[in-house]
Amino acid sequence: MTRHALLAAALAVALAAPAMAEGELNLYSSRHYDTDERLYSDFEAETGIRINRIEGKADALIERMKAEGANSPADVLITVDAGRIWRAVEAELLQPVESETLDTRVPAALRHPGGLWFGISSRARIIFYSKERVAEPPQTYADLADPKYKGMICTRSSSNIYMLSLMASRIAHDGPEAAKAWGEGLWANRAREPQGGDTDQLRGIVSGECDIAIANTYYFARGLRKDVRDLSDGIDGIGWVFPDQDGDGAHVNISAAAVARHAPNRENAVKFIEYLVSDSAQEYFAAGNDEFPVVEGVGLSSSVKQLGAFKADELNLSALGEYQPQAQAIYDEIGYK
Repeated sequence: MTRHALLAAALAVALAAPAMAEGELNLYSSRHYDTDERLYSDFEAETGIRINRIEGKADALIERMKAEGANSPADVLITVDAGRIWRAVEAELLQPVESETLDTRVPAALRHPGGLWFGISSRARIIFYSKERVAEPPQTYADLADPKYKGMICTRSSSNIYMLSLMASRIAHDGPEAAKAWGEGLWANRAREPQGGDTDQLRGIVSGECDIAIANTYYFARGLRKDVRDLSDGIDGIGWVFPDQDGDGAHVNISAAAVARHAPNRENAVKFIEYLVSDSAQEYFAAGNDEFPVVEGVGLSSSVKQLGAFKADELNLSALGEYQPQAQAIYDEIGYK
């Protein structure tokens, strides 16, 4: 091969290398739902960008990104709670994104004020109750601390991120003293020691161990859509309340997506998050995991639609992270297990 031909071949290789890099996306995700497979395959088919996935618990993924430092291959981080994406913000693992698409389609309350993360699906944390045993169910979060519900309420552990975020929202709205008083009342009204996940709280209503429970909407909607052991058979006996409809509205939370600080494929990362808020992806979030879309006007799945319309709290969800340490401190002071 002549010298000219060798130079031409070397140039071709050099030019090809960036093209290969632009054809992939490294996703670190704590979402573990099989239904998300369709989202990834559709994106790959539409764009030709290959998704390389690492899945795990959010805190473990965040620690991994810390350890990897500037050499981290992560392009996008997805977590299932605003309180967890806040931990990545605090660790300076994310970079801001300016996107007209994301700013237009994702409501302000469901995205970071500085563009560090964006909500991609949502759920409400609401009150469920036994229709047979509870004649006057709580209508607000404050009502959960009313002594008339003593011995009736089941919740998750105070260290659970959903419980931390709920307490953080109480601090944001009412201040720490009122939030502590609320937590003390909730703890005094427990039907049992905190245990299990959200589905277990709902099962407690069916079994009669709990009369009232706090859970995310998609756990209940899943029991409407398909058979969930020890829940679906008795689900007709469970009623629900979207709290604070005459006040701040029902507490909501999100799955969030963010571009990693050292993303080697930043353009693809932004493109992927923009895809996640497209109508097709948003419809699939709702249908595939019984969640609410974050984009207004996107249709709901039949199971979610059964829950009815509600007023959502418009607190910016960055507050759930901001007040998270204080929320844990309050629970610890109360002795809330």
